[in-house]
Amino acid sequence: MTGYGQARFEDDQYAISVEIKTLNSKFLDVNIRLPKAFNDKEIPLRNLISEKLERGKVGLTFEFLNKSNTVSKVKINEALFREYYDKLLVLSDGVNSNSSDVFKMAIQFPEVIINQEDDSDRVKDWEILLSVISEALDNCNEFRSMEGEILSTNIQSYIESIQNNLNEVLELDPLRVERIRSRINGNLDEFVQREEIDINRLEQELIYYIEKLDISEEKVRLASHLDYFLEILNGPKSMGKKLNFIAQEIGREINTIGSKANDAAMQKLVVNMKEELEKIKEQLLNIL
Repeated sequence: MTGYGQARFEDDQYAISVEIKTLNSKFLDVNIRLPKAFNDKEIPLRNLISEKLERGKVGLTFEFLNKSNTVSKVKINEALFREYYDKLLVLSDGVNSNSSDVFKMAIQFPEVIINQEDDSDRVKDWEILLSVISEALDNCNEFRSMEGEILSTNIQSYIESIQNNLNEVLELDPLRVERIRSRINGNLDEFVQREEIDINRLEQELIYYIEKLDISEEKVRLASHLDYFLEILNGPKSMGKKLNFIAQEIGREINTIGSKANDAAMQKLVVNMKEELEKIKEQLLNIL
C-alpha cells in the first residue's frame, strides 16, 4: 500500500499542485487539509480516495491558486457599519464604558461584510482541482502497481523456497520413520530382554507411536496451500487479506510438521520454512 503520486496543472488562470503519499494500514485513514472555500467538498473527496486507493494511510496536500482572484471579492456595507457604530458608541458613552471595542463589535454585525464571490467560479475551481487530484490518485496507483510487481516476485521466491524445503521433507520422511524404528529397537535391545517382550503388543505400540508422528496429511495440505497461495497472488484482483489467511494456514501446517518431526534434520527444514514464511507475512502488510 506504500505509494506516491503527484500532478500539476497551470494555465493563464490556475496554478495547482497536488501530492499524495500512502503508507500501510489495515483500514483507510485519510488526512486532508482543505481551504475554507472547499470545506463542503471533503466528503466527496474522501469517497473518491476510498474508491481509488481502497486502503492505507493517505496524506493529501495541494497548492491552489486562482490567478484571477487579484481583486478582493469582499465588500463592506459602510452605511450599515456607521449606523451600528454610532448606536454602539452612544450606548457606550451612556454607561461610561470603554469605547475601544466598539469598532470591533460593529464590524462583526451581520451583513456588514458581504462576500461577493460568484458560486459559478467556485464550481469551476473545484472541477479543475478535482481533475488534478484524480490524476495524482491515478499516478499513486501506478506507483503502487509497480511496487506490487516487485513484491509479487519476492513473495513467489519465498513460496518456492518453502516448496523446495517441503520436497526435502518428502524425501527425508521415510528415512526419518526408519530411524525412529531403529532407535526404538536399539533401546529395547539395550534395556529389555527380547524373550520377555510380547511381539504382538510391541508391534501395536510401534504402530501407535509412529502414527502419532505421521505427517502425511500435513505434507499434502501444505503443498495444497502453497499452490492456492500462488493462484491468488497471480490472480487479476487484489486479495491481500485472503493471502494473509492462507499464510496463516501455511504456518499452521509447518508448525504441526515441526511438532511431529522428532528428527533433527527435518527440524532444520521446518526452521527454514518458518523463516521464509515470516518474510512473506512482512511483505503481505504492503498488499491491498
